[in-house]
Amino acid sequence: MPKLSVIVACHNVQDFVPTTLRSLARNAGPETEFILVDDRSTDATGEILGRAEGELPGARVIRHDQNLGISRARNTGIDAAKGAYLTFLDGDDWYAPGYLDELVAAIDGLGCDFVRTDHVQSNGKRRTIARAPAPRRGEVIAPRDAIAPADRKTMVDYPFVWAGIYRRELFEGGLRFEPGLRTAEDRVFTWQLHLRAETFAAVGLLGVFYRRGVTTSLTQIRDDRQLDFVPAHDLILREVVADAEADRFLPKIIRTYCAMIAFHAANADRYEPEAARRLKQESAAAMRRFPPQLLERTLVAMGEDRERVLRRLLGRARKVAA
Repeated sequence: MPKLSVIVACHNVQDFVPTTLRSLARNAGPETEFILVDDRSTDATGEILGRAEGELPGARVIRHDQNLGISRARNTGIDAAKGAYLTFLDGDDWYAPGYLDELVAAIDGLGCDFVRTDHVQSNGKRRTIARAPAPRRGEVIAPRDAIAPADRKTMVDYPFVWAGIYRRELFEGGLRFEPGLRTAEDRVFTWQLHLRAETFAAVGLLGVFYRRGVTTSLTQIRDDRQLDFVPAHDLILREVVADAEADRFLPKIIRTYCAMIAFHAANADRYEPEAARRLKQESAAAMRRFPPQLLERTLVAMGEDRERVLRRLLGRARKVAA
C-alpha cells in the first residue's frame, strides 16, 4: 500500500501538464502513487497523461466520460486513493524535487490530522512566497483555534488545498469537495476541515508552485461560474450556524462573506452582463439573510470603500446615532 496518494486534476492543460509530470517524476518513489484525473479534456491533455501512465512510476489515469468540474475530479481521486495520506495538485502547477518526501516527513513527525504549508506563486518569471497565516508554526494545535479573529487573515482565508497533506481518516469520515460548485469549492473544504478535524499544524515548507495568470484558469473566468462563491459561502454559513460554537465563528464567516461580495461587486463591470446582474441580486439577497445586528457591525468595521459598495447593494444608508 502506498504511503502517499497525489491527486492531480487535469482539464485542458496541454501547455502546462508536461512540466507538472516532470515534477512528479522528480518526486516519485515506491511509497507514492499519482492519480491523474482527466476531466474530459478536449485538447492533448488526455494523450499526454496516457503516455505518462506507462512512464511515471506509480501513476494511473482515471478518465471522466464528461467534464464534471474540479470538485468531482478531486473526489474521483479521493475515492481511488490507497495512501495513508492524501495531497492534491492542479494540472498546471508543479513541485520542487524531493518536496513530497519532506511533506510526508512533516506530518509523520507532527502526528496530526493535517499539515498546511507555504507555497510559491509563479506569474511569468516572477516568484512570490505566500505564507500560511497560522497563529503558530511547527506546533500541533486545534484547527478551530486558527479560524478567528474576524478582522485578520487566518487559515480559513488560505484556501489553497494543494498546499498541505491530509490523513486518510479525514476522508473516510465523509469529507469531500462539494460537487455542485464550479468555483470556491476550496473555501468550503477549508472551513469544513477546520471545523471537523481535531489537530493540525502549519510548517514553513516550500516546494509547491502555483501558476497564476493562466487565461484558462477558473480564477480568470468572467461568467456565472464565478457566482458560485454565493452558494459556497451559504454552505459554510449553514455549517457554522449549526455548530456548537456558532457564536465564536459567526463574525468571521459574515465578514468573509461580505469581503467576497465587495470584491466581486467592485469588479462587476468585468463580468458578462447577465452574470453582473445576478451578482448584484444574489449578493444583496445573501446579506439580507445575515443576522441584522452582526451585519451592521461588520459593515461599519470593513472600511469606507467596501462599506460603501455593500450598502449600495443593500440600498441601505449607514445608521446615524441620535
